Amino acid sequence: MLIDATGLATLGGGIALAGGLAGSSMGIAIAGAAGAAVLGQDSRQLRNVIILAALPMSRAFYAFIFLILILTTSIPAMDTTVATGPGFGVFAIGIMAALAFGVSGAYQGSVCASGIAGLPKTGGKVLTNAIMLAVFVELLAVLGLVFSIMALSMLGLM
Repeated sequence: MLIDATGLATLGGGIALAGGLAGSSMGIAIAGAAGAAVLGQDSRQLRNVIILAALPMSRAFYAFIFLILILTTSIPAMDTTVATGPGFGVFAIGIMAALAFGVSGAYQGSVCASGIAGLPKTGGKVLTNAIMLAVFVELLAVLGLVFSIMALSMLGLM
């Protein structure tokens, strides 16, 4: 057979990692572009810009954790006598995780960019509020990881 369960599961984990890396990259790029513009106006905001621009980076770590869980826990727990069944399940969960990580990373970058844009106008006082708003989007990535782990557990692969 060309495609086996472990190959599909590994592909699902790889897709989740790609989604997390892409979401982090897009989010950081969006926030970083706003940060570069703000630093041209007020270079004293560097610390605040770095804090806000770095927030979308967490998606890469969530996705890497998910991939490690698949490789170290789910694949060894698979019943490989059932052709591709469990592999398709893990593959589908990987796609769900990739979307959760990727979309939330890009949109958190937009939230952070808006916060960065307000830094010079407020003298940096908007930082805490901007972080709190970005945390709402962060929660969706965390839920994506939790729901993925729960789905693997329901399949008996955790």
